[in-house]
Amino acid sequence: MTVARTRPELEGPTDLGAKATRDISAALRALLADVFALYLKTKNFHWHMSGPHFRDYHLLLDEQSDQIFAMTDEVAERARKIGGTTLRSTGQIAREQRILDNDAEYVDPQDMLAELRSDNQQLVREMRQVHNLCDEYRDVATASLLENWIDEGERRVWFLYEAGRTRSNSEAR
Repeated sequence: MTVARTRPELEGPTDLGAKATRDISAALRALLADVFALYLKTKNFHWHMSGPHFRDYHLLLDEQSDQIFAMTDEVAERARKIGGTTLRSTGQIAREQRILDNDAEYVDPQDMLAELRSDNQQLVREMRQVHNLCDEYRDVATASLLENWIDEGERRVWFLYEAGRTRSNSEAR
């Protein structure tokens, strides 16, 4: 009995299967759109920071934006590694992002920190959903990457939370 095999050049780059490739790469595309949106918002607030804590907040947001941007290539390449596609334009980012833009002329520094904290929490929730999808398809490599990104996201949330604390909101706890 012979087993019919496809030619190696016609096989996909993974053994996850077509449905897993479709679903996971679509989830990674949406996640990548969110990462780009959060990166640009973090840079926006970094560039437009003001006030008595300018230097500390400016440096914090620069560090966080670098960390967020570092994810972009890894997310996109992971989608490609499993045989999927990824983002192709800023227009596609705008269509797929779930993190909202902030084009306001002025945003109070405390509001910037609170908004970025909320956005990072949203990104962590989205990453957990993608992780659950990866678990369903037994895609341990993508799940492993997500675990690191979730930890980084939680760290950003923590820093933004602590940086945004004031005496009055600490006493309310």
